[in-house]
This record gives sequence, C-alpha cells and structure tokens, in this order.
Amino acid sequence: MSETSKKTGFKAFLKRKNIEISLKRYGVDALGAMAQGLFCTLLVGTILNTLGSQLNIGFLTTAIVTIADKGYTIGGIASLMVGPAMAVAIGYALKAPPLVLFSLIPIGYGSNLLGGAGGPLAVLVIAIIACEIGKVVAGETKVDILVTPILTILVGLGLSYLIAPALGTAADAVGRFLRWATELQPFWMGILISVTVGIALTLPISSAAICMTLGLTGLAGGAAVAGCCAQMIGFAVMSFRENRWGGLVSQGIGTSMLQMGNIVKNPKIWIPPILTSAITGLIATCVFRLQMNGAAVNAGMGTCGFCGQIGVYTGWVADIASGAKNAITATDWIGLILISFVLPAVLSTIFCLVLREIGWIHDGDLKLKA
Repeated sequence: MSETSKKTGFKAFLKRKNIEISLKRYGVDALGAMAQGLFCTLLVGTILNTLGSQLNIGFLTTAIVTIADKGYTIGGIASLMVGPAMAVAIGYALKAPPLVLFSLIPIGYGSNLLGGAGGPLAVLVIAIIACEIGKVVAGETKVDILVTPILTILVGLGLSYLIAPALGTAADAVGRFLRWATELQPFWMGILISVTVGIALTLPISSAAICMTLGLTGLAGGAAVAGCCAQMIGFAVMSFRENRWGGLVSQGIGTSMLQMGNIVKNPKIWIPPILTSAITGLIATCVFRLQMNGAAVNAGMGTCGFCGQIGVYTGWVADIASGAKNAITATDWIGLILISFVLPAVLSTIFCLVLREIGWIHDGDLKLKA
C-alpha cells in the first residue's frame, strides 16, 4: 500500500470515528463545554450554599450525606461532582459515543482530584486524550460493552496517576504567578488581566474555564471580573440603539459573544469595550482593590447571570467567616457596582459615540441577527 493510500485511509478512519484534531475542537468546543460542567456543579453549588447560609434556608444548610466523616449539603454535593461534570461535558463536545461518555465520569473525578489546585487543566487534557482513544475502539469489537469502557478508564485513570499532578502543579504555578504579579504591580497587571480575560469572554472560547484552570482569585480575579463586565455591559449599552431591550438583556446578562459576527465584519466596534476594560481593570485593582475570593470560575463570568457579582459576594462572606475581613462596607458595594455596571455603561458609550463621530462605527454595525 502506498504512503498516499495509508494517509487517505487514516483520514477516512478519523472521519468515521468523528475524531477532529484541531484547535477549534479542543481549544474552543471542549473548553467551552468544560465551563458548562463547571457552572452546573461548582458554581451552582456555591450559589446554593451562599443562599442557604445568608437566608437561613434549612434544607440548603443541612448535610444530607456523610462521606468519610464529612457532611455535604446539596450545594456541597453539587460542587463535589465538578470533576465528573467537566469530563462528561468535554466528552459531549467531542461527540463521544455513550460508552465512552459515561466512562469519563471516574476519569474526571480522578484527574481533578490528583490535579489538586490545577485540577481543571488536568481534566481538560486527560479527558480529551481518553475520549479520543475510547472513540477509536468504540464499536470495533463484538464485546464493545467491555472493551470500550475498560480501555477508556484504564487510559484515563492511568494518565491521571502519571501526569495529573504535574499538570495541576503547572496550572497552579501560573495562577500563583499572576496573583503575585497583580499584587506587586496592580496598575499594569490590572489592565493586562482585565483586557485579556475580557477579550477571551467575547471570543468563542471560555473565559470562565480559563479563570478556573489558572485559579484567578484575589486581586487578579477582581481584574478579570472587571474585564468581563466591560465587554458584556459595554456591548449591551453601546448597541442599544440597534438592539433595544432584547439586546440589552441578551448581551448584558447573557454573553457578548453574540457580537462576534459583527466584530469580524468591523473589528473597530471592539475598541470601546477593550478601552473600557483597560480603565476599569486598573480602577478595580488600584482604587477599590476589588478581589474575587469566591470560586475562580466566577472571575470569568462577568455579569452572565450576575455570577461575577455573586462570586465577589461569596468571597466577602467567606473572608468574614475566616476573619480575613471584618464586614462588608459601603465602599465594597460602591466599587462592585461601579466596576460591574456603571463605568462599563458610561465609558463604552462615550468611546462608541466618538468612534461613530469619526466614522469608524456606523449605524447597523452592532445589530444582532434575529
């Protein structure tokens, strides 16, 4: 068989198995799906625990199951399942067949546990590899019910044992460096993180998963929140004349990713939110010292379902409980509201008006497709 025939046959095999080795499949589809797994477990669990403790809701604060002498509330159980949820979400994005998809449950739990603080990165890498290998053998034998899950789990948990700690350590090291650098240089790092994470939020990738993977909390997490809010509120407000109330809601508490098609047509419409994120990022770190001490995934959510603000608030509550913070002050609330809503709306509108005046942005450039 010729070399060309072998290559053609291999490509045909990959196509038949729905294996697409590409940056989009792994860096966009898988990463975006992983963020949904994070949202449905860790983030929802955090919200439920916060609601229960702050509103004294009995059934949300009562431990309903005990594991290794530790009691777990409803929210606690949801958060505990973050590893399996991320892995299954990744498998779903990679279009895994059922036996492979369900085999990713223990792989997600093991890789997240062994990855430690950088568990999400370990889950992402290992779930992708295990999933693709599982897809290779799926449906190829008469004992598929045994071969596929056994091989998938052996590969996934074997890799978890071998490389998850190293991957987790690497991700944690990067996160610790960013947190340290932001404390050391809040002005420049506030701008850099705010702009970068904000851009990631509007791009078809997951800023939430990136923040969770790197553990962007503290002052760095606050800058990330500022950048995401600048993009979402910025686009929502500056496009109000084209999209009215529906666009305000869909972008303001939904996602600024809806503007990607318009950005491709006229990249200049991205300038106002980016400039806004640079300003709000440095104000967040240098003026209000806004910190995200809730779950790191919240840092990349912005105003999506108000998760960024909920994360900041849960961080305040946790800091008070630990003694790191005495009380939630009026300055805390003013800073959060200004950074999240007021400044993004005002600044992006001003920048947009200037660009409309000089002809860089035209009527209809920000119109969302129905």
